[in-house]
Amino acid sequence: MKHLLALSLAAACCAAAAAAPAETRIPDAAVRTAEQLRDRALSDDTAYKFVEGLTTEIGPRLAAGDNDAKARDWVAAKFKALGFDKVYTEPVTYPKWVRRHEAGAIVSPFPQPLVLAALGHSFPTPQGGLTAEVLRFESFDALKAADPAKVKGKIVYIGFRMQRHKDGHDYGMGSTVRVGGPPLAASKGAAGFLLRSAGTDATDRMAHTGVTGFADAKANGIPAAALSNPDADQLERILTYGKPVTVKLDLDVGFEGDYTGANVIGEVTGKKYPDQVVDIGGHLDSWDPGTGAIDDAAGVAIAAAAAHLIKQLPERPDRTIRVIAFANEESGLYGGKAYAEKHAAEVAKHVLGSESDFGAAPIWRMRASVKPEARAAIAQIAAVLKPIGVEYDANSPGNGGSDLSVLHQKGMAALSLGQDGTHYFDLHHTANDTLDKIEPKDIAQNAAVYAVYAYLAAQAEGDFGSKPGAFAKDKDED
Repeated sequence: MKHLLALSLAAACCAAAAAAPAETRIPDAAVRTAEQLRDRALSDDTAYKFVEGLTTEIGPRLAAGDNDAKARDWVAAKFKALGFDKVYTEPVTYPKWVRRHEAGAIVSPFPQPLVLAALGHSFPTPQGGLTAEVLRFESFDALKAADPAKVKGKIVYIGFRMQRHKDGHDYGMGSTVRVGGPPLAASKGAAGFLLRSAGTDATDRMAHTGVTGFADAKANGIPAAALSNPDADQLERILTYGKPVTVKLDLDVGFEGDYTGANVIGEVTGKKYPDQVVDIGGHLDSWDPGTGAIDDAAGVAIAAAAAHLIKQLPERPDRTIRVIAFANEESGLYGGKAYAEKHAAEVAKHVLGSESDFGAAPIWRMRASVKPEARAAIAQIAAVLKPIGVEYDANSPGNGGSDLSVLHQKGMAALSLGQDGTHYFDLHHTANDTLDKIEPKDIAQNAAVYAVYAYLAAQAEGDFGSKPGAFAKDKDED
């Protein structure tokens, strides 16, 4: 009887073990290779040279602008020069918005010019400009609660001031004011909209552009612009005098139909599972005042350098490494949405993804959205990255970055690899976004992080949990 009982217990244990999900692990040999890859990447200049070339030879890359197609051709040629096995494009269609001229001034009580930038998807002012009284609101919520009768015909102004943080979290409210403020003001009958720039540079007289919430030419749109921080300070000082303040806006901007651009894609083909993909990338477009070095030539460069380093290894990775230079992230994740729509049916084959879109300062934190059985593999990746300053936050989800967050929402497992954003919003969306703000050693550290993550994800035995709807309950912290 005891013998039969022992056999029954053994059988039960075997059945339970067979039913338990297998744990994803990374072979020790792959970890050792990743350590060597990491150390080699720290002295590699591929990423810096990529940003240098793109920002020098092409410059600003406003989506649908004069340099859009030039930038795509440049990146495709560079991907081929880096030795990627496949280089191709996937079309992305979106509204074309143009910036021709922008100006502003305080008309009364103390006439003086204002430094401002029209916001993306802003509507134009009438010919000759728009002159109206300014109505200040302390917050976005205050505008929400406002009586439309008081707003009608006014230029609404919101002065939310961002503060510096390592994770850049004040941008959540800054972008809410910029994106949501103009449509909200328009719905209450405002004639125009101004905000303090969504940026952390307190003394630079430089406005930060960025998109509004107007989707296309059919929207109920109004002219909208951002003031430099010093000009916002000046406007607020004048408002304290208690006299009506009148401002003139002259914005020659607007929509010009639709435009078809493209995501540019380069691949290092996997030798064992070529149809399984590790996604990395950045967005190719930029706003037009600067040359888009930190936002986001750096992201494309980091991903391209990481894949190039992996391609140079003696053996190909088991899975395919795919680098995506996304189209038109700035005006509404158009490239990310197109990519997610095209690849949604195969989301289970996108084993892990992360996009770089937060500059090129050192990466300091990693977060992950993966199945529980893959946490040990993520910890293995974290152990290789810890010596170069990356801490693993195991209690917070990752979302894959801006464009790849859309595919993550459809079920792709994702990492968030967070750069130090303390000074990122000093430069973001301004004329100051230029190559000199990037430190070669810092962008090399970024490339090292992406190379390690992408290689180890490609070599993992088991998956990270990608499947349709897998991470629907994740709370997006970005």
